[in-house]
Amino acid sequence: QVQLVESGGGLVQAGGSLRLSCAASGRTFSSHTMGWFRQAPGREREFVAVISWSGVRTYYADSVKGRFTISRDNAKNTVYLQMNFLKPEDTAVYYCAADTTRPYRTLVPTTGNEYDYWGQGTQVTVSS
Repeated sequence: QVQLVESGGGLVQAGGSLRLSCAASGRTFSSHTMGWFRQAPGREREFVAVISWSGVRTYYADSVKGRFTISRDNAKNTVYLQMNFLKPEDTAVYYCAADTTRPYRTLVPTTGNEYDYWGQGTQVTVSS
C-alpha cells in the first residue's frame, strides 16, 4: 500500500512560481515511476510530467515544457514539480501518481491508467 500526499499548491499571479511536493509512504518508492497530472474544472484529467525511478528520464506535456521541472529525492521519498512562468490556464487540481506494478521501468508512462496510486490533489490557481 502506498500513500501519496501532495502539498505546495496555492494562489499565484500569472508569471509567478510554485513548487509542488508529493510525499510517498513505503520502502519501495525508489523503484516507482512517478507522474504529475492535473484536472481543471469541466475538463478531463491530463498528463503534466513524469520521472523514471532513477530520475534520469523525464517527459513533459507540450503545454508545460520549458516552464515546469519534475524531480525526485529518493532518500526523502518525495517527488517535486517546480512550476515557473505560470499562466491562468495552468489553474487546476494537481495530482501525483505512482506506478508500483512495474518497478524499475525503463519507459515513462503518460496515461493515467498506467498508474495505480494517486494522491488527493492540491489546488493551483493562477490569476491574470
